[in-house]
Amino acid sequence: MLDDATLIVDSACRLAGPLIFVALGELVAERTGALNISVEGMMLGSAFGAAVGSDLMGSPFGGLVFGVVVGLLIAAVQANLAHRLTVNQFVVGLALNIFVLGLTGYLLQTYKIFPQSFEKIRIPGLAAIPLIGKGLFRQSLPFFFLYFLIPALAWLLWRTRWGLEARACGENPAAADVTGVPVNRRRRQAIYLCGLMAGLGGGYLSIGIVGSFSPNMTAGRGYIAIAAVILGAWSMKGTIVGCLLFGGADALRLSLPALGYELNSQLLIAAPYLLALVAVVFFVRRNRQPAALGITYTGETK
Repeated sequence: MLDDATLIVDSACRLAGPLIFVALGELVAERTGALNISVEGMMLGSAFGAAVGSDLMGSPFGGLVFGVVVGLLIAAVQANLAHRLTVNQFVVGLALNIFVLGLTGYLLQTYKIFPQSFEKIRIPGLAAIPLIGKGLFRQSLPFFFLYFLIPALAWLLWRTRWGLEARACGENPAAADVTGVPVNRRRRQAIYLCGLMAGLGGGYLSIGIVGSFSPNMTAGRGYIAIAAVILGAWSMKGTIVGCLLFGGADALRLSLPALGYELNSQLLIAAPYLLALVAVVFFVRRNRQPAALGITYTGETK
C-alpha cells in the first residue's frame, strides 16, 4: 500500500511541476491586471521549441533555452498587442493559442524531431524519505529550479517596489498612474515574466517528463494553470496547492489503472478538467480577484 501511495505522490509532483511554473507566471501577470489567456499557447509553443532545440543542439539544456525563447516571443506578441495597442486581451490570447496549436501541428507533420531529454537526478538521503522523497527529490533538473524560483518570485511580488507597483496596477490602475507608475509597462513586464515561466514549464513537460513532442501535448494545461490561480485565491501558496491538486488528479488518472483499480476510463480522463471547472465556478466568486483584472487601461499619462 505504501509503495502504491509513493508511486502516486511521485507522479503527482512530477505532473504538477509544469503547472507550477506556468501558474506562478500567470499569477504575477494577473496581479498586474493582465488576463493572459495565451499562457496555453506559450506552454505548447515552448514544449515544441524545447523539443526542436534539444534535437538541433543535441542537448536538453539547449532545448530548454529554445523553449524559453519561444515563450518570450509569444509573450511579446501578447504584451504589445494587448497592453501597447490595447487590443482586447482575451481575443489576443485566444487567437495566439489557436495559432500556436495549428503551427506546431503543421511543423510536426513536416519535420521529424528526435529530442534529447533530461535524466532524473536523485538527491542522496532526501530521496529516501518515505512517501514524499521520490516525488520531491528524485526528478529531472528543471523540477529543482522551482526550489529557487518560488522564493524568488515571492520576494519580487511582495517585497520589492516593482511588486508593489505591479499589484497596484491590478487593483487601481488609475491611482497607480497618478502616482507615476507606468501601468501598461508593468503589465507588459509581467507578461514577459509569464512567458519565461511558461517556457520553463513547457520545456520541462516535453524534454523533462515525456521525452518527446506530440500535437496538443499540453492538452489544456495552460487553462488548468489559470484555474489553479483562481483556486489559490491569487496567492502564491494557494496557487501551488492548486497545482498539486490538479497534478494529483492527473496522477490518479494515470496510476490507478496501472495499479489494477477498475474505474471508468472516461471519468478518469475528465477528472483534472472537471476539477478545473469546479474551481472556476465555485471559487472565482468567493475569492477576491484583482479589481482591474482583464480591464484594458487606456488612460496612461507616461
